[in-house]
Amino acid sequence: MGAALDAITHPEGAGNGAALGQPVGVRFLVFPQPAFIPGYEKPEVVWIGASAGPILAGPSDSRMYVASPVEPKSPYAAPYIPPYSGLLQPPVEPGADGHFDHIGPGSPAFLSTHCFACAHRVLDICESYVGRSIPWFFEPTLERLEIVPRIPDWENAQSGFGFLELGESEPGNSASSFALNFDAVAHEMGHLILLSELGILEGDGRDSDFFSYHEAIADFISLLGLLQFDTVLDRLLRRTSGNLLLHNELDKFSELSDEKQLRSFNNSLRIGDVGGDVHDQSKPFAAGLFDCLIEVFQSLQFERGTSNIDPRKFSDLRRQMVPALIEEGLRAPKASYELKHFATKAALQEARDVVGEAVVRSWRYLEPDSLTFEAAALAFLEAASRGRGVAYIDQLEDCMRWRGIL
Repeated sequence: MGAALDAITHPEGAGNGAALGQPVGVRFLVFPQPAFIPGYEKPEVVWIGASAGPILAGPSDSRMYVASPVEPKSPYAAPYIPPYSGLLQPPVEPGADGHFDHIGPGSPAFLSTHCFACAHRVLDICESYVGRSIPWFFEPTLERLEIVPRIPDWENAQSGFGFLELGESEPGNSASSFALNFDAVAHEMGHLILLSELGILEGDGRDSDFFSYHEAIADFISLLGLLQFDTVLDRLLRRTSGNLLLHNELDKFSELSDEKQLRSFNNSLRIGDVGGDVHDQSKPFAAGLFDCLIEVFQSLQFERGTSNIDPRKFSDLRRQMVPALIEEGLRAPKASYELKHFATKAALQEARDVVGEAVVRSWRYLEPDSLTFEAAALAFLEAASRGRGVAYIDQLEDCMRWRGIL
């Protein structure tokens, strides 16, 4: 209970003791960003829904389970797949109320509950955008995803046929485990979900953008997941007074230290600016999706009277709208932003969902072996035109054209 009280809590469901039947889900504690980053020292209470059945000891349910080896295991590599055959730690038990939020950062069991909650939350988000359950690509060979919360002395995280394994950024330091890093878990879940919806290659992928597209989407799904946290939304909007083109939490993928960043969405890279590395090739498309989110966000603010800047008047978001946003921010005193914070927050939440829905629903129009960034952009626009993105379709297309994708 002490861990829950020390967390950033929300009133819904608190103290009612009614979670035994899990009618509304199960509570966990999750760090939206690593705890060493100022402003994120305390975890946030999140709810994991019961759409996949009851969440039991492990944690586990019908979609995934945590397997914590007693002895350090080697990462999975072909031809080996789950389930892990070695000795396992006892499954983590929920509290008497059926929740796991009594397990806090000081507990050895927290790695297991944290990575389970992060992984399930990302799956829940993507399923909500597509409007149905997403079957695993490794079914029926394996029915559930196995999550290994910590492999000591392994500086990596990987996902594959039925597994998600998490190492640590500093060998021998359990506090640096990727199981405690929402971005790292969300990125790997992005790969698994995309494989499950898009499918796997029949060939080697040399004539497609399959692998670089995977990296772009995994990064963007991590961003969508980050934007589901109230802590993150409140902090970044108040820090920037709603100007998300300034450097902030959105620009940082998997912050391993205050200086080190693995990805940056907020860039001006075009397709012709990057080399042959898969991660470099992914950046213009991922940044193009970020541009789309900003376009929709700014349009909603203008429509609702929380900003005087109409993005439709700018043909170049990066070179024209950014200076205008900065000028507007310099003119407005910090205190004036607080008067429109919740309206701005609502606009960002809607923009997140408009773009997120179009991204996830675009996969039905793509084939793995013939996938190119141009085809992916067209599929994204098609999905947007059939959903809530239809009102912004010209702006979304302009964002992709500016990046050289179309």
